[in-house]
Amino acid sequence: MLTLLPMPEWTGWARPAWVLMILIYWTMTVPYQVNVGIAWSMGLMLDVLTGTMLGEHALALTIVVYLAYRSHMRINMYPIIQQGFSILFFVFSYQFIIYCIQGFVGEPPLSHLYWLSSLTSMLLWPWLYVLLRDYTKWVRISLAK
Repeated sequence: MLTLLPMPEWTGWARPAWVLMILIYWTMTVPYQVNVGIAWSMGLMLDVLTGTMLGEHALALTIVVYLAYRSHMRINMYPIIQQGFSILFFVFSYQFIIYCIQGFVGEPPLSHLYWLSSLTSMLLWPWLYVLLRDYTKWVRISLAK
């Protein structure tokens, strides 16, 4: 829902990658339940909802969630600030994949502000992490593997 909420035009480039950040959190928390299959389906839904080329976000989310899955044990040991830098890398990778796909199609983003979303995602990660962690405790989601 946060991805679809309207924002003022001047803040459009700074929209965080909400879907990706939430997928990364759940991949780090319950890696055997949230995996690349979930990322693929969420990407297809994101493609349909945003009106982009079908499979664009699905491919990017799948690759980045796979990378997050491969390094989830290491990232979980990092302090929350250092996790933010990991999020910066993941969101930048996600945006780079989207940029390449759009470049192949012939519609690359025309502004350098396209990359601003990586920075805003990194800055919002500590708050999102704490919010989702508290939600996990409140709902009593089993973290057993």
